[in-house]
Formats: sequence, C-alpha cells, structure tokens
Amino acid sequence: MRLLLVKMSSLGDVIHTLPALVDARRALPALEVDWVVEEAFAEVPGWHPAVARPIPVALRRWRGSPLAAWRNGEWARFRTALAAHRYDLVLDAQGLLKSAFVARLVAAPRAGYDRASAREPLAACGLDQRYAVARECHAIERTRTLFAHALGYAAPPGEPCYGIERGRLPAPPPAGGVLFLHGSSRADKCWPEASWIALGERVAAAGEPVLLPWGSEAERRRAERIAAAVPAARVLPRLALGELAALLSAVRAAVAVDTGLGHLAAALGTPCVSLYGPTRIELIGTCGAHQRHLRSPGGALAALAADTVWDTLLRMGVAR
Repeated sequence: MRLLLVKMSSLGDVIHTLPALVDARRALPALEVDWVVEEAFAEVPGWHPAVARPIPVALRRWRGSPLAAWRNGEWARFRTALAAHRYDLVLDAQGLLKSAFVARLVAAPRAGYDRASAREPLAACGLDQRYAVARECHAIERTRTLFAHALGYAAPPGEPCYGIERGRLPAPPPAGGVLFLHGSSRADKCWPEASWIALGERVAAAGEPVLLPWGSEAERRRAERIAAAVPAARVLPRLALGELAALLSAVRAAVAVDTGLGHLAAALGTPCVSLYGPTRIELIGTCGAHQRHLRSPGGALAALAADTVWDTLLRMGVAR
C-alpha cells in the first residue's frame, strides 16, 4: 500500500506524527509513505524508515508572493512531485483548510478527521472517509488514532515510539554539555534572559558547558548576551535541523521553552526540562522518556525560578 501523508507544519506537529508511522508500519509492513511537509521541516520525514519520499512544500513562503511561485516553476515542480506516484490513499492528518487543499490535488481516495474532530471543520468537506477522534487527548494519540482508523488496524496502547533512526542523522559532535533551547516564536513563551543566565551559572559551576543554538538574528543576539554573562557558555554557529538533531542526540541534557525543538529532544530520548506558561501540556506537551515539565505559576514564565529548573536537572541525574 502506498500512502500520501499530508502533515506540513509546525515542527512539533511533524514530530507528533512519527509515532503513528511506527504503529502503521508494524501493522502493515509493506506500507510505503510519501509525506508532504513544509520545506523547513523536510529533513524530519527522512529520518523515519517508513517514509519513502518527503515532498517539500512552501505554502508559508508562497503566501507572501504567490505569483512568484507560479512564475519560477516551484508550483509546477510541486505538482509534478505529487503526480509521480499513484496512491491508494491520501491521509490529511492536519485537519486544516491548507492541508485539505493539498489533499485535493491528488487523484486518490482522501481520509482525515470529521468536522467535529478537525481543527478547521470545513477541512472535512472534501474527504471521502471521515473519522471521529477525541479532541481532548494528546496530539500524538489523536494522530495515532486517526492512522489506525484510516488504515484499518487497532491503535496499540502504550507510550509512543518515534522511530527515528540515528544513522540517518548527521554524525553527532562530541557528547556533553547542556543545550539551552531558548528561542520561541511567541514572546509569552520566552523565559527571561536573566533566568537563563542564572541557570547557566549553575550549569557551569557543575562543570558542564552551556551550548546556545539560534535560528534568527534576535535569537543570536540573545545567545550572545547570555554567553557574555556566562563564560562557560558557547554560542553555536547556525545549524540546520539535522545538525541540531545530531547535537541533541549527543548532549547530556537540554532545557527548552515551548518550542518544536523540545519535541525533537523528546523524540530522540534526550533528557529535557521543558518550561511552559499558557500551553495545555496534556494536549501538546513533550511526551517521552526522560522528559520533565515545569509549569509557571499563573502562566507567566518570568515567575519560574532558575533554582527550580536546576533542582529538576539534579533530580533527573543529568547534572552533578
């Protein structure tokens, strides 16, 4: 069976889909999956053995200049990639109007969430097979349940397995250190710089280097300010997603705000303390072995003390 999976963004959503692929491949060993995914996250499906072909799409970028995408041939190349194979089923695992639009570009039966289950109910209108999936459960379990309904097997119980093959990642750097995943797309999900500095001082005093990645100029400047105050901290060069994954697989631990990279740490089994404010952890928090959640009192991350995070690292045994 050949399946076209449509789950384009965000990074956390893409990571949350991996356990469903593990379930599906165990139930249907001959299953081959092509995956339509936003270009920024196109490396992730390639880390999973069930995925035959990631198909990058750039809807986020194309929205800003749709005519340019048409003129430069990007749209035509995307349509050609979709038409390269015949599919037994197209599975819209996102339940949004944009994913429904992409699913309708393929001449094959389409399946996904029903109106009551989809994040945007109108996305269900163009589906041939619609499935009810509880909204008040973790995103990973929602996706696992949808796959089981659409592909005709019983959803397995138990903790999710992400199925990332380490050999598909770039070679990891030397192990050690604590990675500070300090960047977030929303200001209310950021932890104050003073708190990162205070935590960095404790990590450094324990003999562990502090590693500071960044993905934007604002994040780079923040990383430089933290490093200026913590001599043992090191600002990393800008890393591709695969390089960050390799680094995450090699560090001693990570501390993350509510970011897709925190979910990547969970998928790799890296011990990680994730800091949450307004997020509903039970629905979209990190999930997996060696993960700890700290919710800020009142939802404001500024109220979460560095000492609390440090004590959590100590209890996890990832700091001395």
